[in-house]
Amino acid sequence: MSRLKQAISTALRRAYRLMVKQRGHQHWWPAETPFEVCVGAILTQNTSWGNVRRALANLKAADLLEAKELLALPESRLADLIRPAGYFNVKARRLRSFLQVLVEQFGGDLHRLFDGDTPVVRERLLAIHGIGPETADSMLLYAGGHHSFVIDAYTKRIFQRHGWSRSSKSQRGRAKEPAYDELKTICESALNQKPARERLDYWQDFHAQLVFVGHHYCRSRQPRCDLCPLQPLLPRTKSW
Repeated sequence: MSRLKQAISTALRRAYRLMVKQRGHQHWWPAETPFEVCVGAILTQNTSWGNVRRALANLKAADLLEAKELLALPESRLADLIRPAGYFNVKARRLRSFLQVLVEQFGGDLHRLFDGDTPVVRERLLAIHGIGPETADSMLLYAGGHHSFVIDAYTKRIFQRHGWSRSSKSQRGRAKEPAYDELKTICESALNQKPARERLDYWQDFHAQLVFVGHHYCRSRQPRCDLCPLQPLLPRTKSW
C-alpha cells in the first residue's frame, strides 16, 4: 500500500471512531423490510428522506408495499401515491422497471435477485432503467447483504473538503466533484480490515454516519466545522 493510501485509510478509520463517539451507532437505513429499502432507494433520488417517508406511508396505508401488488397498479395510480417524493411520474416509471425485473425474472423474490457475486448482482441492478450506482449500492448494502459501499453527495463533499480524494478543476477553475467509482474504491480498500460478518454492519453504519455529518455539519453552505466530529481531520488550509 502506498503512503498516500495508508494515510487515507488511517484518516477514514479515525473518522469513524470520531463520528461514533459523538453520535453512537446510527442503526440505519430507515426501513422495515429489504423490499422497503429497495423502494425507498428509488424514491429518494433527488429528494429528502422526509419526502420519501410520506410516499412510503401512502403505500403502506393502501396496503400496497409488496412487489406484485405494486406492479399490478396502473402507473398513474402509483405516481399519485408516491407524489410526496417528487418527480413522481419519472419515479413511477423507474419503480415499475425495477418491479418488472423483480417479479417477471425472479418471481418477486429479493433473495433470488440478490443471489450471486456482488459484481454480478450490481451489474444486474444497473441494467434496470432508472437505477444508477448510488441506488444500486444502497440496495446491495442495506437490502441484499452485499459488501458494496454507498457514495452519495454528502460523502463526496466530505471527502473533497478533507482531502481524501484527488481534486481537479473545471474549465471555470472550480473544484470538481470526485468520481463515484474513485470514492467507492477508496472506501472499500480503506475499510476492509474487519471480518466479512462484521464489515457489512461497519460499512452500513459508516455510510449512515457520513449522511448525518453531511446533513448537519458539512453543509454545502455555511458548514459548521467547529461543531463537526471530523473537525480534527480537516486540512490546515480550507479550500472552499
